[in-house]
Amino acid sequence: MQQPFDAQEIPPGCPAHGNVQLYGPSFGADPDGHYAHLRASGPSSAVDIAPDVQVELITSYDAALYVLQNPASFVRDSRRWNALNDGRVPADSPALPMMSYRPNALFSDGAAHARLRQAVTDSLSTVNELQLIRQTQQSADYLISRFSSEPRGQAELMAEYAQPLPLLVFSDLFGCPPEIGDRVIAGISGIFEGTPGSDEVLGGALTELIALKRRRPAADLTTRLMEHAAQLSDEEVLHQLVTLLSGGTAPLTAAIGTSSALYLGEEWQSGLPVEDAIAQTLWNYAPIANYAAHYPTHDVELAGRLLRANDPVLVSFAAANTDPKLTEHRQQLSAKAHLAFGAGPHACPAKDPAFMIAVTAVETLLNRLPDIEMRVPFKTLAWAPTPWSRSLVTLPVRFTPRPGSSAATEPARPQAPASQQPMPGDQRSAARPPGATGSAAPQHKGGMFSRFLAWTRGE
Repeated sequence: MQQPFDAQEIPPGCPAHGNVQLYGPSFGADPDGHYAHLRASGPSSAVDIAPDVQVELITSYDAALYVLQNPASFVRDSRRWNALNDGRVPADSPALPMMSYRPNALFSDGAAHARLRQAVTDSLSTVNELQLIRQTQQSADYLISRFSSEPRGQAELMAEYAQPLPLLVFSDLFGCPPEIGDRVIAGISGIFEGTPGSDEVLGGALTELIALKRRRPAADLTTRLMEHAAQLSDEEVLHQLVTLLSGGTAPLTAAIGTSSALYLGEEWQSGLPVEDAIAQTLWNYAPIANYAAHYPTHDVELAGRLLRANDPVLVSFAAANTDPKLTEHRQQLSAKAHLAFGAGPHACPAKDPAFMIAVTAVETLLNRLPDIEMRVPFKTLAWAPTPWSRSLVTLPVRFTPRPGSSAATEPARPQAPASQQPMPGDQRSAARPPGATGSAAPQHKGGMFSRFLAWTRGE
């Protein structure tokens, strides 16, 4: 059972007597308690987002909206960051991969931001909803087939389902061939796990993907970004792809895991749709918990607290959504008034596809394993000790094992998307050994995406 955060019980000499630390086991054990403690001092407070990295954290819903919707006074270009420019941020800080400047829409302002964002939103708008649902179901079926036929009748859904599913969907949407898709997944997974060299792995894979699409355009997001009227350079295309990956996969992992746990939890009201579980997750367990670093263009006074120019101000979407002043009249708000997708000019451009993927992922899990249940109560589940994401560490479940993976027992496998169909000279058209099947222990020796594509072809 998680113990509530109590600042009065912190022993003298603990760093929390200075700034509250928004990382580590204590924070992971009770994030809501930390937010409640911070709210007691006003709508914003100085916190440590990582060792020796101080930011101002907005915990009030109204203050968060003020920052998010006021681009004249709060900009996103982290090259302004005072402490970083002064050499006061450790070179190996885990905050740097999340806050350092990249030439993408997330870290741009004004006309530069409008140009990059338009390319992203226009490209996303071409994704067919039915195709996206089919891609998500196909990825879900593959992952479920890998653990559901094992006699143990148990699985750990975060590692075996919620984490890999968005990676498969995005690799498919990007039009990755097998080997590049394997490295894209390895690279982005390594970045979130802190694996050295992961940036280089991801960058190299995406560079090869862009070069491939220059030679052979296809009906995929990568090609649409490259052919957009904004005329993005290859470097700009790469960084927009990184933004889509990092901004889409980790939050979706968190949303799928938490929504599944809520739906299967002891307090869930039977008969409510999956959409309600997703909505509750977005309100009460915002997948992107603390992010959206803004830099005041001038000194700003916020509720009596001075925010210095070019010192980072982070928005706690998790704290803002659960602001007691908001919950008093939340019933009168729109169901979409939460800040899980941000607000203002930098609001998430893919909120509708993200919601659709999360709903489809949870529904497919429940349909394929109708008697699935959690092995522990929802309230005892542990949260990752990171400030950036509100994500479960593990989600242990049990179910009745399904029969072995044969054509008679597996759900029908949709044909691979057009962007993944074999083409002359493509390594994907190589013949497979006769009799190869998509069993729970596949013979394919490639990475996750290679094995998934082989499974879609019945190999």
